[in-house]
This record gives sequence, structure tokens and C-alpha cells, in this order.
Amino acid sequence: MNIDEIIQKYVPRARQTRLLILTSLEWMLVAAGVMVLSLTLPSVIKSFNAGDALQGAMASAVFFGMLIGAITSGMISDLIGRKWTNIFLMLIAGVFSGFTALSNSPLQFALFRFLSGLGYGGLLPVVNAYLTEFTAIRIRGVFLTLQEASWALGSIAVGLFTILTVDSLGWRWSYGFLMFWSLPLIVITLMLPESPKFAFFKKGKNALEKILGNKIEEDIEAKPRVKMPMGALFAKRFLTRTIMIWVSWFSVSFVYYGLFVWAPRIFESKGLTASSSLRYTFFMLIMQLPGYLLATLMIETVGRKKSLAFFFAGTGISAIIMSAVTTQPALIAASVLISLFCMGTWAMVYAYTPELYPTEMRALGNGTSGMMARIAGIIAPYITGFLMSLTGNVLFVMTVMAILCGVSAILVSRYAIETKGTAIE
Repeated sequence: MNIDEIIQKYVPRARQTRLLILTSLEWMLVAAGVMVLSLTLPSVIKSFNAGDALQGAMASAVFFGMLIGAITSGMISDLIGRKWTNIFLMLIAGVFSGFTALSNSPLQFALFRFLSGLGYGGLLPVVNAYLTEFTAIRIRGVFLTLQEASWALGSIAVGLFTILTVDSLGWRWSYGFLMFWSLPLIVITLMLPESPKFAFFKKGKNALEKILGNKIEEDIEAKPRVKMPMGALFAKRFLTRTIMIWVSWFSVSFVYYGLFVWAPRIFESKGLTASSSLRYTFFMLIMQLPGYLLATLMIETVGRKKSLAFFFAGTGISAIIMSAVTTQPALIAASVLISLFCMGTWAMVYAYTPELYPTEMRALGNGTSGMMARIAGIIAPYITGFLMSLTGNVLFVMTVMAILCGVSAILVSRYAIETKGTAIE
């Protein structure tokens, strides 16, 4: 038997569900750590009286950290294990979120956001790998989709806390909230076992039996790990799908972070007060959930290719609508549309990317695609803030977002392959 079949046989469904809940709480922490900026940035800028250049640095610092964290965490987890890497990264995220709350200058704020970003960016692939390696094949796709959907719950949780406290207690409490959130998760993770796959590959069958709590009578295939060079992504068979999915990840990340990081400022440009802008931003965070739900419904009924093209087209059209509306009811409707379509796109690219590559290339394909998202996350807050400062409105930056989504919709329609109902290699 291979290791996946062993896990499917010996890991009870209840245990897998508990791990889904825990890893989803960690995923929520990452979401909260990233999206806290959306609701606190106006207050942070005001308290430090930061200029345009420093505003961009404060907005993008966490994404620089996330890029480095995402690149290095896989190597670290292969050396010391998923469990201990997980704990180490949560410590970094929690401790430096606490230091962020104590920042006394824009540069300190940017530095501590960068350092906490190392933890947040590293946690995403490590937490995902941990759940994947503990989950049976037949439910893995559903569990990973549910884990990804918890991003919206984390955004809503930190949004609600910030809305209730930012006016009375200030922005620093939101970052302290992140630190206290990480503490019980660290304690719980200390009591969890190592990933069964990592234990088997590193220490053999005895270590696996100890983790699973069962005597395994079957012989287990020791499949060697195959490392593929980056160039394999650009082989004739994979070139068009690699370009298509890289552009897709870059586009959806650019729209998401460009929009949500500066959402309060975007709403203020539409004539709303600062407090109303925060409430509208929180409303957009809530409306992420229907996007995930719609994607979950469409992915197995309509299929990957048509659904992804549909969500990209919807995001692009919504961006144009949001730039053009002038009344509050129309602004609410546009906010609902762009949140729904953007999060539907996120869910689709997240679920679709692993199906584009065979097993020996899947980690490489996933990792490089995620790197494109991190790069877009760094660039988007800078460009959005700069264009809004330059023009005083959102028309130009929303046009850029719409163009990116339009190009992505065309590439998906032209070059995406349909993987619905097909066995992946």
C-alpha cells in the first residue's frame, strides 16, 4: 500500500475533522493578520502623519515578509518537520504582531509588519501541507476548500473586533488581538503529532505507527521524492497552462490586495465619512463568504475552466461598476459584486492549480503560482495608493484591475484545460 492508502485506512474521520478545524483556525489567523491592515491603515497613517512614500511601505511590508516566508518555509519544514515549523512560524507571527502594536514610527510599523509577514506567509503552505498529509484522498479536495474558505471568517473576525474598538481604544489593540489569538493555537499545536508522511519519509514505519496509534501489517511503498527543475514548467506540454495560471494568480491577488488594503480610502473618495468607510469595508469582508459558496457550487457542476473565466469576467466588470457609481445604494451593490466575484476567483485558482500538473511537479506548480500572488500583493498596495494620490479618484486604478481580469479571462478561456471529473496524474 502507498502512504495515502495507509492514511485513508488508519486515520479516523473524526481525527481528520479535528485537524481541519485547527488548521482552519490557523488559516483564519493568517487572514486576520493580513486583512487587519484594511481597517487600521487610515488610523495608523493619521497617528504617524505618514507621507505617501511611507504609506506605501507600511501597506506593502507584510507582503514582502510573506513572499520570503512562503519561499523558505517549505525548505525549513522538510528539515525539521511540519509541526515544529508550524509552531516556529506562529511564534514569529504572534510576537511581531504584538511588537507592531507597540510601534512608535512608520518605519517601526513597516519593520514589524515585515517580520510578522514572515510568519504569516510561511504558515500558509505549511498548514496546507499538514492538513493534506493527514487527510484521506476521497475527502481531501473538500477539506482543502473548506480550509481556504476559513480565510473569510478570519477577515470577518478581525474586522468585527476592529470596528468595535478602533474609535474607542485605537488601532494598536487590533494587533494585540492577533498576538493573543496565536497563543492558544501554539499550545494546541504543541500537543499535536508530526505529519504522518513526514514521519514515514524521515524515520520509517515505526514512527508512522506511533503517530497513527496502530500496528500496520501492510508493506508501505517508499516512493522517492522527485525534485523537478523550474524549467519543467515551461516545457511544451505545460507552457501555456503555466502562463495562464501565473497571470491568474497575479491578477486576482492584485485586485484583492489593491482593493481591500485601501478599501476605506476608496470609499472615502466616494464621499463617505471615515467611520462609514470602515463599516463598508467590513461589509465587503462579510460578502467574501458568498463568493466561496458560489465557487464551491460551480466547480463540480459548471467545471473549472468556464467557472474561472466567469469569475474573472465578473470581477473585471464589477471593478468598472465600482469606479462609476455615485450613490450609496449603488456603491453597496458594487461592493457586493466585486467581493463575491473576487473571492470566487480566489477559491477557483486555489482548487484548480494542483490539478494542472502531475504529482512530481505539483509542489513546484503550486509554489511558483503562490509566489506570483505574493509579488502582486507587494505591488498592488503601492500602485493603488500612488494612483489614488495622483488622480484623487479610483477610476484609473479600477481600470487597471479590470484590464488584468479581462486578460486573465481570455487566457483561461483560450488555454485552460478542463479537469472536472478527470483523474489527475
